[in-house]
Amino acid sequence: MKIVVLTGAGMSAESGVSTFRDAGGLWEGHDVMEVASPQGWEKNPQLVLEFYNQRRRQLHQVQPHAGHLALSALQNKYQVQIVTQNVDNLHERAGSQQVLHLHGELMKVRSTGNDNYIVPWENDLNWGDTCPSGFQLRPHIVWFGEAVPAMHQAITMVERAEVVVVIGTSLQVYPAAGLLNYAASTTPIFYIDPKPAAVNHFGRNIQVIPETAGKGVPLFIEKLNQL
Repeated sequence: MKIVVLTGAGMSAESGVSTFRDAGGLWEGHDVMEVASPQGWEKNPQLVLEFYNQRRRQLHQVQPHAGHLALSALQNKYQVQIVTQNVDNLHERAGSQQVLHLHGELMKVRSTGNDNYIVPWENDLNWGDTCPSGFQLRPHIVWFGEAVPAMHQAITMVERAEVVVVIGTSLQVYPAAGLLNYAASTTPIFYIDPKPAAVNHFGRNIQVIPETAGKGVPLFIEKLNQL
């Protein structure tokens, strides 16, 4: 059975990863557009670099939780593909092998002069760090206003899925809501969130599990085994 899992900020928040949502879209008084947009990068690249440096440092301090580990264990029985809006590596650290990052990866950087030059990056990224061609390196993150290169691959995954589960993301907001429209009409959909959004506008049966990922994923697996 092919299972596609869509995860959002709520998945990472349970591990202690802070999100823009927690701070009302602000980071130390800075609007999200100042630190997560091409315009913000052009205006103050040092501020943007420090923002992601702090997030990278924080990521070294947190661990995958029970929900991450349960999804990883699910690979032993089913084909599991994870499509995440999160930029952390918690799914991978838990052992999940097929993870598609829609919005980029915090632990990678890329060249500002060559989008194909992408390398792992564990520590702080500073102004003056360049690729071999001499171009400044930037976080490998899809900023607001930039294209989402992985979207086409994500759509194909959802189209071919036999089960879809959404964890820790609002079903009102693109891209998760948009991706669900590509699931076959007969595909069972599960939605795990402690404060689930309304789902009646999808015009199909979505099984809601009103729990955190840590508690909800094991409950989902119980239901999955009954299909």
